Amino acid sequence: MSEKSTPMRGVTRRQVLTSGAAAAVLTASGRASAVTIDGTPQWRPFDHNAADAVDPAEDWQFFTAEEAATVEAITERLIPADELSISGREAGCAIFIDRQLAGFFGTSERLYMQGPFAHGTPEQGDQSALTPRERYRVGIAALDDYCATRHQTRFAELAGDAQDEILSGLERGEIPLEGIEAQEFFSLIHQNTMEGFFADPVYGGNRDMVSWRMLGFPGARYDYRDYVEKHNQKLDFEPLSIAGRSGWRTQG
Repeated sequence: MSEKSTPMRGVTRRQVLTSGAAAAVLTASGRASAVTIDGTPQWRPFDHNAADAVDPAEDWQFFTAEEAATVEAITERLIPADELSISGREAGCAIFIDRQLAGFFGTSERLYMQGPFAHGTPEQGDQSALTPRERYRVGIAALDDYCATRHQTRFAELAGDAQDEILSGLERGEIPLEGIEAQEFFSLIHQNTMEGFFADPVYGGNRDMVSWRMLGFPGARYDYRDYVEKHNQKLDFEPLSIAGRSGWRTQG
């Protein structure tokens, strides 16, 4: 402020200088207290911005209804229900895969996808020219064509034992598929099924955190400092998604 500038009505130069000094003191005090954390910071619902979660009730985003039935049948056989958990289908693994294929994973958007393409060693990783979307679309169609030729029906309509036999054949590379190698297709859907079963429920799988409850995994808790010294104790944490709990999404 210059000497000739008009002062604010009702505010004197002394008051301005005094308030500035007070602000400096408060700022310095704030910095001093900011580096001193006493105990674990308390967290309350609605203090965070929850991640958007996949809605399992929505329609398929990538799969057709027939493709979805085939994928659900495969996830049912890869992770069958037992005394420990529900099945991969019941856990929503097909929904997880569908939503992933509808996003950037499905188009290999974040991968280098220019040729040349050639068979590499296992250590060289994925060398396919097909995007995940193309692998699923081609692989499911080829699998159902194979089943129609050999069993006169689609994979999803076969009995469990027959489905297991075919999946084993795909894993060993013994079943010819048109347009894609059997092991490549099996490896992808096997990997994605495991991801859907164990990933955070925010992505559409792991329904009700079934795999985390089975393993005793506590989920995405932000602070464990109160528990790091509690060795060899069973804490029985309720699993927590990065989207929080349903009760946190509605206030009042």
